[in-house]
Amino acid sequence: MKRILLPAGGALLATGLLAAGLSGTAQADGDVSHDPMARNTSEASSVASFWLASNGAALRSATQYTWDSKEVRKVVSKGGYSPDGRPGTTAPTGQTKSGATGQNVNLPKTIGKVFFVDGSGKFRWCSATSIQSNYRNLVSTAGHCVYDTDSNSATLDNWVFVPGYYQGKAPWGIYVGKQAFTHYDFDTYEDYDRDYAFVTVYNGIQFNGVKQVDRKDYQRFSGPKRSWGGHYYILLSKDAGRLGDNVGGQGFAWNQSTGKSVRAFGYPAAPHPDGNKPYSGVTPKNCYGKTTSKAVGASWLKIEEHIGLKCAVTPGYDGGPWLLNYSNGKRLGYVNGVTSTFADQDGNDRIDYITSPYFDGETASVYNAAKNVWSGKIVGPNGELYK
Repeated sequence: MKRILLPAGGALLATGLLAAGLSGTAQADGDVSHDPMARNTSEASSVASFWLASNGAALRSATQYTWDSKEVRKVVSKGGYSPDGRPGTTAPTGQTKSGATGQNVNLPKTIGKVFFVDGSGKFRWCSATSIQSNYRNLVSTAGHCVYDTDSNSATLDNWVFVPGYYQGKAPWGIYVGKQAFTHYDFDTYEDYDRDYAFVTVYNGIQFNGVKQVDRKDYQRFSGPKRSWGGHYYILLSKDAGRLGDNVGGQGFAWNQSTGKSVRAFGYPAAPHPDGNKPYSGVTPKNCYGKTTSKAVGASWLKIEEHIGLKCAVTPGYDGGPWLLNYSNGKRLGYVNGVTSTFADQDGNDRIDYITSPYFDGETASVYNAAKNVWSGKIVGPNGELYK
């Protein structure tokens, strides 16, 4: 377990910058920081409309998010993780069966993409998964897929989760982020040893076609709408229900020893450093192997306690879950890491290694704070988006 210490002047400077950058929106309880995303149903409705308008054009135009790192480096043995208590687990929920398979591995319905607008206004996505929570409304991903480390904004804009996403389609609906939970050291100091996040989401929303209406109904309708040629149309929507009820939720594990086998999932898309581009980002891929205790030797990311996995994937895989004890029949396991960084071990300009923060008791504290928070719905009984 690592603590970041600053001299008195540095601590005051960091605190001042944080206050200026977050404008009083972020809150912290011990190790846990929680930041609002879509604060109410009106904001959530606007976010859903943003992504679903024009038949999901914004979703289709999004590209993989390029994390803070400017170059791929070799993983070295430096520092190492330190459990801060006994191993623990929280059981998954639901049997998440899916018709899709890859490499004889049954893909879980829980995995998907998170979409957002980055600090430069570009439409981006990362990988993520639904994870068990009391209200079945929680998403697990990387911290840098929630908190904008480039512009130092509190959270990335217009954040949504789409499980089972495929070429603009959202088979189980779109889930708008309500509140992001991260470790204080990541939120404040961008410490990549804490590069994980848990996000509560509203009930999903689905659109079911277009209806022509008169001008009066058009003007008072709160959801997505279009007008052309003197005619007025609204997009019909419905409440898709809670995330966990639709796709299930993976379990959660912390303070586990390395050397255990995990299966990692995600949507790789970016080219390798040599320019080779074997992945499209359209379909999820998986890696299987035993974790190691190696850490990335990158002081500028403050990494000392990452664990590693041999896996030749590329960015876009960021935020995807590392599942311990994955059952191919039930398509369930325990989230014991999320893809954070990428490395080239043999120096051939091809990524062959990925790393994750070590999930310890402090990670469990962040997860436990998030799993008990209710979200609500954004679609009314008549298909209107709440304001």
